[in-house]
Amino acid sequence: MTQRNAGAKAPDSAAAAKGPKGAASAPPLEFRATEVVQPALAAMPKTIEFSGPLVAPNTAIVRAKASGTLLALQVAEGQRVTAGQALGRIDLAELSNRVAERNANLESARATLAQAERTHASNERLATQNFISPNALENSRAQVDTARATLNAAQASLDMTRVGLREAALVAPIAGIVAKRHVLPGEKVSVEQQMLTLVDLQKLELAGSVGTHEVGALAPGMTVQVKVEGVDKPVTAKLARIAPAAEPGTRSIGVTIALDNPKETLRAGQYAIARVELQDAQQRLTVPIPAVGSTSGQDHVWLIEEGALLRRAVTLGRRDEATGRVEVLTGVTPASRVLAMRFDNLREGHKASIATARQPAVASAAASGAQAAR
Repeated sequence: MTQRNAGAKAPDSAAAAKGPKGAASAPPLEFRATEVVQPALAAMPKTIEFSGPLVAPNTAIVRAKASGTLLALQVAEGQRVTAGQALGRIDLAELSNRVAERNANLESARATLAQAERTHASNERLATQNFISPNALENSRAQVDTARATLNAAQASLDMTRVGLREAALVAPIAGIVAKRHVLPGEKVSVEQQMLTLVDLQKLELAGSVGTHEVGALAPGMTVQVKVEGVDKPVTAKLARIAPAAEPGTRSIGVTIALDNPKETLRAGQYAIARVELQDAQQRLTVPIPAVGSTSGQDHVWLIEEGALLRRAVTLGRRDEATGRVEVLTGVTPASRVLAMRFDNLREGHKASIATARQPAVASAAASGAQAAR
């Protein structure tokens, strides 16, 4: 931008005080062709972003299934384990003695049942000869049933104790990496006490939240680009789940992203930002972002109409930082001539024109630092 009269100065406060008449009498302004644009139609993809830490959904906590002294813990933090691998040993002498006790009870119950069956068989032979009463025969039959029930109970008790002994062994329930050891060898552990935490990093998830006004544009299976801290290139992932309801007290809905991590280059706990790009099916009227200013919360642009400057209030829509353009819903038309950047000391009604290609190049006020955010 330049003034046609080289000796003229930019409008001062005195001229501004005169309003449009003072602006009209000030030296006219001339703008380069590159400083004036017409609104252009363009598609503006919408981007939805959310962030959070990566988590490993396949995480297992190994707990003690019996009380006793921890004799050994054979794995360290960061060590890889396979499913079913032995992780350590607990002193199970008490549980082993209980198994022996239950087994002895079972043998006693079996012997009692055998004796009751022999007695009942003898009583049946005596009953056929009328040597004993029917009540005595019924009593012997009841003793057989009682002995058989006692045997079954002893068998069930032994089986349950054996299961406890088998489950008391510290083995890895999944394949993964030891994330944390909660106890040390020599400690006395109790039932259900945490021993180890195992993490499978083959699959990770990112849990975030989006606004209720954005969730309608999302669907499970969408491709998502995830930027993980410490990783140069974005990682491609899939939108796995969308919560059925908004979180209490907020207007946000939870979404979950699933990331395949076969090489285990990512770690649980890393912070990540997910971006879902939604293609735009329509053409929108747009102007460069620097063309839009704001006064008292009202967005506006500067137009050149009938050889003079005009400030026009506008309503904005989508904004695309990648292309540097913003959608204008109201205030301009495709034929409008809009100043493509912001200038100082512009006044409505100030005479203005656009330099033609035949005219010599002039020093631009925008290039000389006359821009200022308003």
